[in-house]
Amino acid sequence: MPRHVETRVENGRRIYCLTSHRRTLTETDIVNFVNLVGLHEPPFIDMESVKRLPGTHNRRFAPAPLLISLGMGLVATRVSEVVEAIARDEGMGPFHGMVGIEAAVKHPAFPGDTLQVELEACVDRTTSRGQILVDLKHALTNQRGEVVTVFTEKVLFEPKT
Repeated sequence: MPRHVETRVENGRRIYCLTSHRRTLTETDIVNFVNLVGLHEPPFIDMESVKRLPGTHNRRFAPAPLLISLGMGLVATRVSEVVEAIARDEGMGPFHGMVGIEAAVKHPAFPGDTLQVELEACVDRTTSRGQILVDLKHALTNQRGEVVTVFTEKVLFEPKT
């Protein structure tokens, strides 16, 4: 895993990339998350009904909000490197905060899956107020290289003063 932020240019935009460390998802992670946020729906608390589900969802699987949370957590220790690099190179002011998120679940994640994030960040656009929107695209993959979840955080930077 590279220990620094890598950059590349794609369609005239600079893309900032990093790879997270890996983490194995456990049944305890899923049970604790489900109880913490109150997802007391049959797919998450009734394993007998889950066994009757069609396809690959017939065993305990992680809810999508847990996958997004894990994806954010996997890059949390290093995302400041990306924020600092993009602010410096793109001439932006202070980081303001997250203003949105868009997500798509591509494949289920099960206890025992080892997950990792490929993060790509780039400037999206400047708002009418002069603030800069940046996309932080997370691709959460499992040990088989399957993309589990893709989600993009929209974060806002103030203009450089």
